[in-house]
Amino acid sequence: MTLTALARTRAIVICCGSGGVGKTTAAAALALEGARLGRSAVVVTIDPAKRLANAMGLDELSNTPKRIDGDWPGELWAMMLDTKSTFDALVLKYAPDRSQAESILRNRFYRNIAGALSGTQEYMAMEKLFELHESGQFELIVVDTPPTRNALDFIDAPRRLTRFLDNRIFRWLMLPTRAYLKAVNVATQALLRTISRVVGSEVIKDAVAFFRAFEGMEDGFRDRAQRVLALLSDPGTAFVLVASPRRDAVEEASFFADKLRDAGLPVESLVVNRLHPRFGAGRPEADRERARTLAGTDLGALFANLADFRLVAQREDEHIAGLASKVAPAPVTRVPFLPTDVHDLEGLREVGGYLFDVAG
Repeated sequence: MTLTALARTRAIVICCGSGGVGKTTAAAALALEGARLGRSAVVVTIDPAKRLANAMGLDELSNTPKRIDGDWPGELWAMMLDTKSTFDALVLKYAPDRSQAESILRNRFYRNIAGALSGTQEYMAMEKLFELHESGQFELIVVDTPPTRNALDFIDAPRRLTRFLDNRIFRWLMLPTRAYLKAVNVATQALLRTISRVVGSEVIKDAVAFFRAFEGMEDGFRDRAQRVLALLSDPGTAFVLVASPRRDAVEEASFFADKLRDAGLPVESLVVNRLHPRFGAGRPEADRERARTLAGTDLGALFANLADFRLVAQREDEHIAGLASKVAPAPVTRVPFLPTDVHDLEGLREVGGYLFDVAG
């Protein structure tokens, strides 16, 4: 599908790519296009940098969607993920009672891992995506993911949470709460005493207290993870790969396309940003020869420059060709170098002129 078709028909669009390729701008432009098409659209970033806020002309964003005023028939909203606030809300949702929830929220082990544990940010991003989808408030949710390899954590977060809940160590730490397993409980306590000599008894006490407080909540988290995973595979969800013509960016994008394909999640559209102009269909070799013929003249210098530009554009096309073939039949949208960075809605509209069928 074209990007216009995705903005018009899909419920979720996830923008992926390495750092510095214009992924945040593409995500914001997609949400703006959704609003232009009359939909209620929200763009979500899990990057703490202020690029999305700046592109929307805002000073800052929070964990709650903020509406952006404009002259479009739909609605445009934007937000930035707050990992800990989202985790807190999830604990409150799945705890059997308020007392158990507050016990977890006060726990030092929980407070340390809520924003720092590897994979926590990515899973909470998935939780926020699911929460926004289930709210029914938005017809289009556009997600701006972290740089590529971290975005793989984003995609795999539901599976990794399930693996964690099924992990033997997690189950061992839960055993002290189950009195009918006294024999195993003794062995577990011995193991914990051994570990405490290395990491400190206070750390172990906090960890055990956390897992005890967590008892009874595993099924809720596991069920939610499975539902999030199903949402990623839903026909209403589309993955847009964003790249630049740099060799390293193309290699990263190719790596990510392979991982998505392995997960059964095809790339539906490829955006290539910051391309040099082609300056017609001529060949750089011919321009270089003409420059030699006209050496010492102003025209000769101009042909030398033209040869350089055409060679850069040719190499960029060669870099992109393999990636475009890998994600085929996904369409490729080309965005040239722009005079300035995108820092407001007018800049987003300018980018949108290259991304979308404006008449559509």
